[in-house]
Amino acid sequence: MSKRVAKQLNSFKYKGEPTRITLGTLVMTALSILLIIVAAFSQITVKHPYIPADTISFLSQDILSDSEILHHFIKTYQYIPQIPVIFFIVALMGRKFGMLSIIGYIILGLFFPIFALGGGISYMFEYGFGYILAFLPAIFFVGTLLKGKTNFLRMLLMSLLGVATIHILGILYLLFVATLRHAPIDLISSWVISQSGIQVFYDIFFTLVGLYAGKQLRKLIWIVLC
Repeated sequence: MSKRVAKQLNSFKYKGEPTRITLGTLVMTALSILLIIVAAFSQITVKHPYIPADTISFLSQDILSDSEILHHFIKTYQYIPQIPVIFFIVALMGRKFGMLSIIGYIILGLFFPIFALGGGISYMFEYGFGYILAFLPAIFFVGTLLKGKTNFLRMLLMSLLGVATIHILGILYLLFVATLRHAPIDLISSWVISQSGIQVFYDIFFTLVGLYAGKQLRKLIWIVLC
């Protein structure tokens, strides 16, 4: 692979020029918005081993031979992959078009029910809207870092930064809306746990996968183009 092509792969440039807004990039942006919408209404069943709180009570039993007991050590989680999808898009499209996709998604959502729990102007006062708004700074930070060299540790740090940005800002917005509504503390706690509980760990893992997938597909696209 020539140095010219390698440079294009790293900077997402074509013939030495920055990527411009063209019909092709607009189509890609529209497809990215569609992918974000699909991800909001999708669920992935994730199964993996884990250690429950009552593990000690099973130590005297043959865990491997009893399927019911073995199932007790398997965690099943219904995961919504919207957060890793937006990072896949920024890794594929770059910061500018990644943010354009999110802006388009938010604007459409304020008129049509394409958010996970609905849509419309009134959705701005929903507890979960802050997580959607937080996509923008998260993509800005991660998209900026993606311009440099990437290795596993750097990609992991980008995943941590991106996911932390979304959840921290999402929780702050949630608390703001809850204050306006004078919501009870138990309702606030249940919302925080449901939005930013164990979900965070899955977001970090799948965001890392999404960033790698986006980077590799980006290279494949440039190999085809060049």
